Amino acid sequence: MPAKIYYDADADLKLLDGKTIVFIGFGNQGAAQAQNLRDSGIPNDKIIIANKEDHYAEDARARKFNVTNDFGAAAKVADVVFLLVPDQVQPRLFNEKIAPSLKSTAAVVVASGYNVFYNLLNIPASNDVVMVAPRMIGSSVRSLYEKGRGFPCFISVEQDGTGNGKPVALALSRAIGATKTGAIESSVREETAMDLFAEQALWPNIIMLFQQAFSVLKEAGCSDEALCYEMWMSKEPAEIFEAAANDGFIRQLKHHSSVSQYGQLKGALSLDGTSARAHFKDILYNQVLNGKFQKEFTAIEEDLEKEGDANPLNQLYQQAEASELGQAELRVRAALATSSSK
Repeated sequence: MPAKIYYDADADLKLLDGKTIVFIGFGNQGAAQAQNLRDSGIPNDKIIIANKEDHYAEDARARKFNVTNDFGAAAKVADVVFLLVPDQVQPRLFNEKIAPSLKSTAAVVVASGYNVFYNLLNIPASNDVVMVAPRMIGSSVRSLYEKGRGFPCFISVEQDGTGNGKPVALALSRAIGATKTGAIESSVREETAMDLFAEQALWPNIIMLFQQAFSVLKEAGCSDEALCYEMWMSKEPAEIFEAAANDGFIRQLKHHSSVSQYGQLKGALSLDGTSARAHFKDILYNQVLNGKFQKEFTAIEEDLEKEGDANPLNQLYQQAEASELGQAELRVRAALATSSSK
């Protein structure tokens, strides 16, 4: 069934009149959404930025926002709370410092379904829980708003404690600029499934395919320099994806030569995707939706703050960069840096 799409006419900004709106975090999304909200007519004295004392807090003050590092005090006065700190930080921060002071009628807004889907946030049943999730990085959320254009966004009501969850979600979506293009009705399950599936199934396979293709072509006598430029450093893949976004995933092929069109279409249609489909389904159902990955990630969250080899993410980077493709790229980029400095 097609998803419902909401536009400016479906949202009433007056629902936000007099409400105190708190942004937990002033990073990529927080900065963009807070500025858009203010430019949509929300008074500056009704917007509070709650952030630890760091360069993000300094940035918020430089932009004339009211800033505090007392999360509990901010939560106490909030009618709407945008929870825009990283996923791994949210549960402890929210459960320990925000939830105890939260008004019983406050709306909690997330831009990622992760913590709500996995039930990691202790939100009382009286509160609204809504998702307003732009599908673009914060800088684009801001720049498109400034140009008078919208951006794709998912919205949902996950808990309708006040009975007013959807109108509030739509008003907030309009205030940040999302309903100009159309806010797509979704759910935290859908958003989390698609997001983690892309990160754990689709893109890992693309990385693997690039590595294997690189190895095969190098064995055939292609140089590191030619391969790096041909496969990604020319930015041709980025241009292809941009064309796919503008013209269609298949129709973008019309921009390629006839040789390329024929080769890509015939090659794709001749492949048997049975094993890939089985692999994808295994990851979706036995790693993402069943919570296996979430438990694994939660177990290493504290280690992600460590330095050097004690950080598991650093270990993964070392392994990936030790691959044939990784080492070749390091050599090519080092050579380019040396020649450009002469």
